[in-house]
Amino acid sequence: MRTMTTGDNSGPSRATAPVTQAVVLAGGQGSRLRPYTDDRPKPMVEIPGTGVPIIGHQLDWLAAEGVTDVVVSCGHLADVLQDWLKTAELPLSVSTVVETEPLGRGGGLKYAAAALPRPDEPWYAANGDIWTRFSLRAMADFHAERGALATLALARPNIPWGAVETDEFGHVLDFIESPPSPYLINAGLYVFAPEFTALLPDRGDHERTTFPRLARDRRLAGFPIPQGAYWRAIDTAKDLTEAARELAGARGLADPVG
Repeated sequence: MRTMTTGDNSGPSRATAPVTQAVVLAGGQGSRLRPYTDDRPKPMVEIPGTGVPIIGHQLDWLAAEGVTDVVVSCGHLADVLQDWLKTAELPLSVSTVVETEPLGRGGGLKYAAAALPRPDEPWYAANGDIWTRFSLRAMADFHAERGALATLALARPNIPWGAVETDEFGHVLDFIESPPSPYLINAGLYVFAPEFTALLPDRGDHERTTFPRLARDRRLAGFPIPQGAYWRAIDTAKDLTEAARELAGARGLADPVG
């Protein structure tokens, strides 16, 4: 497996115009989070200890990173999410689009991007089940410096099992609880150039169509989320429990990494 990385991405970077618009994909059914998702879409599941749904944390983070306009792509139980958006005190402008039939991740991105207020400017995109804190501005600079059409954030999650360390003779040396994965994964967060939108499929998965084509042309970049920054995908009830424990470890702050 080959990954595109840089050594230290925390140093000075070339100034670029800020990215101020984003799409959040919030249409999934979240079947692995049942019963929490029996009456609400996955991004509306609350992070224990905060009283705020996943998407609320996302919108606060996007606003803190300079985003002023967000398009939320809804699907499953869209009315629940739309009703919450109408009553919540939001730090930015939010509009919604509803997929009346499944378009796939790539098709969903393209459909939502058509509603962005500034189609000639770059945009962020996020899966609706991600809880994270890192510098999107640094990621946008990384994207611009490489002349990429698309840049994806890369995370190194902890393996959900304990690892066993042995020596060359097969002797067990140590047990390591939930060690970091040796591989980087797609973190579900992106920066896209304006031209990227037209390359998305009307239906289907961009990771099987658009991304491989851009990778062959060296127009796809990967930005490693800096070490120490917080990232978690909320896929299962166990993820919610672990997120609550990590929140408690951050001494009760609403966001584990500010």
